[in-house]
Amino acid sequence: MNELALFAGAGGGGTSRKMNKISICLPLPPRELHPNARTHRMAKAKATKQYRSTAYWLALSASANLKPRWKSATVKMTWYFANTRSRDKDNLLAWMKAGLDGIADAGIIANDSGFTHLPAEILFDKANPRVVVEIEKGE
Repeated sequence: MNELALFAGAGGGGTSRKMNKISICLPLPPRELHPNARTHRMAKAKATKQYRSTAYWLALSASANLKPRWKSATVKMTWYFANTRSRDKDNLLAWMKAGLDGIADAGIIANDSGFTHLPAEILFDKANPRVVVEIEKGE
């Protein structure tokens, strides 16, 4: 199977020169990045920089430093929250913008405008809240 996986910072899977799918497990984005958050612009800028960097390094590790630079890709995000509160799926995509930019910075896709986003899936895991980003090479 041409798939690499990274879960919570620990490497998994093998390496392959022909990757078709990459899975990256990230912590939930900071509250400052939520589209409805009312935070100071400098606090938001700092959180954006940190989360983008985290996503970059985890994506680079998941792709085994190969930088496939796909022209297009399909992105599916599975969100795991600690509680069962209702969530707005549109806001989840906006909340993840810095993370998706970091993934694009890692060279998995040539430009983040090539991402096609599938509807978000929301699940519950009290012990390990996270977001799993699955990226599959497009046509």
